[in-house]
Amino acid sequence: MNIAIRQETANDLEGYAQVPMVLTVRSRYRAELVDGGLGGWTLNEEPVVPPYEKDYDELGPPTRWLKRDISNWAVFAAYDGQQRVGGAAVAWNTPGLHMLEARTDLASLWDIRVRREYRRSGIGSQLFDKCAEWAKRKGCTRLKIETQDINVPACRFYAAKGCELRGIHHGMYPEYPDEVQFLWYLNL
Repeated sequence: MNIAIRQETANDLEGYAQVPMVLTVRSRYRAELVDGGLGGWTLNEEPVVPPYEKDYDELGPPTRWLKRDISNWAVFAAYDGQQRVGGAAVAWNTPGLHMLEARTDLASLWDIRVRREYRRSGIGSQLFDKCAEWAKRKGCTRLKIETQDINVPACRFYAAKGCELRGIHHGMYPEYPDEVQFLWYLNL
């Protein structure tokens, strides 16, 4: 497998959207406060029975990002030959984008996806690294990443990449009231 990572533009979001972002949810993390929150929290993995599929694009494809000014974003694509097998988008310096906390030294890994049959082959890691390198070149000191308690593989991935879980928020997703937002940070 000869994977090439290429930076693309917003004009390529239709192609980017051709890589599905579907997760089989088999377990979830439950966050439990330690010492009333003074000691942080622990994550306890519990099975989800029965497992189910979550399509991250069911609320709209990545082309919906074009509703805002994404001129300061970077979009990367992974190719195996001519086949697009993955992608990642990183947001930076976008007024009104809550995830960026009105800071110009913070970037957000907005999306990362790899075709199911290519997962666990290092493509996600290559895409993540490209996004972190790009953010660092923009003068960012941190990369912020959002995922959910039901995406245990992503949580493990971000932890393995050196990210720290610094935020757990209930009630962030009206469409998915049982899901909990996890915010990860990587020092660049």
